[in-house]
Amino acid sequence: MKISAADLFGKVRARKPLIHQITNFVTVNDCANATLAIGGSPVMTSSPKEVEEMVNLADALVLNFGTIDDKALEAMEIAGKAANANNIPVILDPVGVGATSYRTEKVAELLKKVTFQIIRGNASEILRLMGGDIVTRGVDSGELQISNAELAACAANKLNSVIVVSGAKDAVSDGKNTSIIHNGNLLLTNVTGTGCMATALIGTFSGVTDDFYSAAVAGISTMSISGELAAAKLQKDEGTGTFRVRLIDAISRMDKEIWLNEVKINEEVPN
Repeated sequence: MKISAADLFGKVRARKPLIHQITNFVTVNDCANATLAIGGSPVMTSSPKEVEEMVNLADALVLNFGTIDDKALEAMEIAGKAANANNIPVILDPVGVGATSYRTEKVAELLKKVTFQIIRGNASEILRLMGGDIVTRGVDSGELQISNAELAACAANKLNSVIVVSGAKDAVSDGKNTSIIHNGNLLLTNVTGTGCMATALIGTFSGVTDDFYSAAVAGISTMSISGELAAAKLQKDEGTGTFRVRLIDAISRMDKEIWLNEVKINEEVPN
């Protein structure tokens, strides 16, 4: 799997997949820039009147619940169904699910209407998607009595998707195989949108393969490694603003060799 994930960097640079994103208006620019930095081509169309036509041109579709409303939901349902009909992978970022009854109910409705190949969220969000009784404070993850790896594996089986659980240790699971990624830096939690950017990266890798497990590993680990590399470049008088810029720089420089040299990953495989 590690080699499979590593090989995706060259494929993205060569193919420049078109990634359609109906996403969070707070982070839409950073999501587009992260997609460009890794080698993809972003399109951020969100009007219900054109998303079906646009998604049919895309290599992957990312749906982000960060600033959800009725219009965005309509567009997501239209685009998601069109993507499913045309075998275009769909990636869900259930931002803030559990914070309000509206977004919790609406994501449950969308899960019944659209098939998602990959779902990425923090532990609280993923548990809530599974029906767990937890209230999410904004987009922050609460303390849970289950590891991210265990949660990812359980959720993958229940939701029938590759699951990415973000946290101090990111976990990716397809229900049979699970990877734990030990990269990252605390500064990633102090910049708005790094989770959304990670989902955009996952979507970009998904646009060049049908191995969605490897795509998820490549995407989430790229963000975590880039956070480490960006933090290491900071001077003593530089802070989160400079870190944000250096983060995009690090993503833009990421390739197979850097990734293999920097990634810290444990792979759990079935007996």
